[in-house]
Amino acid sequence: MTIADRWLLPDGMEEILPPKARQMEALRRRLLDLFHAWGYDMVMPPPVEFLESLLTGAGHDLELQTFKVTDQLSGRTMGVSADVTPQVARMDAHSVPRSGAARFCYCHPVLRTRADNSMGSRAPVQIGAELFGHAGVASDLEILNLMVSTLQQSGADELYLDLGHVGLYRGLVDAAGLSTEQEQQLFDAIQHKRFADIAPCVTGVESAVVREMLMALPHLSGGVEVLEQARQVLAAAPAGVREALSELTEVAHALQRCHPEITLYLDLSELRGYHYHTGMVFAAYVPGLGQALAKGGRYDEIGSVFGRARPATGFSTDLKLLAELNGYQPSMPGILAPVEALTDPDCAQEVARLRAMGERVMIALPEYRVETHQFETHRVESGQGAHQAPTYDRRLLKVEDQWQVVSAGQSTDSFSD
Repeated sequence: MTIADRWLLPDGMEEILPPKARQMEALRRRLLDLFHAWGYDMVMPPPVEFLESLLTGAGHDLELQTFKVTDQLSGRTMGVSADVTPQVARMDAHSVPRSGAARFCYCHPVLRTRADNSMGSRAPVQIGAELFGHAGVASDLEILNLMVSTLQQSGADELYLDLGHVGLYRGLVDAAGLSTEQEQQLFDAIQHKRFADIAPCVTGVESAVVREMLMALPHLSGGVEVLEQARQVLAAAPAGVREALSELTEVAHALQRCHPEITLYLDLSELRGYHYHTGMVFAAYVPGLGQALAKGGRYDEIGSVFGRARPATGFSTDLKLLAELNGYQPSMPGILAPVEALTDPDCAQEVARLRAMGERVMIALPEYRVETHQFETHRVESGQGAHQAPTYDRRLLKVEDQWQVVSAGQSTDSFSD
């Protein structure tokens, strides 16, 4: 291993440097304040849990993405959190057993053995919201509207929403009476859009009506107008399928009314998260980003494995991705104070007052000469010196025996040569 190799980070891991780190932190605070304004309470899950708890229920699908470690105290296997949602579900069912609707939000770094896709991170900073205790369309709409507000406040000006409902496919498959092997083959064909392989998978379905609907389902995609086509195609479908279509229609029309600026795309055979989603599923995209910016959906009964079955819906996104949108740039002006702020009580008091007001105040540290072990104070004409903070737009100077904030370009004898 060369010296240079010692500084390499593992694939999918990245360090966040200034000014992006400050941008991410400012955005995190802004979004958590948004969630608070909507009535969502913040929770902080632990970074590791015992594996049998972490991979229970919805977390089972995360097994391949979960790093495993041995607890040196108990000898039991623990898992590093790869997704916050199952942890929040455990909290709702066990730690915060509220009656009625419960709203939680979080911003928590997670770690994954592999990224979701070739462009993803293995260490995303997951931020999102979960709503428990309500099974109606209203809670789906609340979460969708909160997700839209979150993305727009992060700078996503041109949003595309992909909507689906796993109840459509699940209801038709149940009516078809397929074997486990047949269902898996059909699932793979639809999920990977291999339309030619769908017909052989449903050949043995007794009901010709159900067979035709299963073959038509993957072709029902497009704008809101596809809902009317779906209503006709699925007119003879089981009641659960028609109810799912009605829910999808209600949500799509509500979004269309409240967010005419958003482009909606509906895919009635969307199977993302099929093994744990039970209803609406959705994803948000922006131009130029080759992956979903945010994802979510309904996952009812998730708390049953913890002894408390609850309907639930939610969404999450990666704070790192949101920061890439560059839509929210925190203001970074600063005040450069002289080194006297470290020794002069009056100057120190003024610096403390400015910081208490929320100002960013940096001390103009003198340069240290190693060969003479002496400090030399230099006139600072800009904030770009190696020993200075990168930016400031004002200076704290002594003018007529009073410490005052002036523009950065103003000179004074307060800084000696």
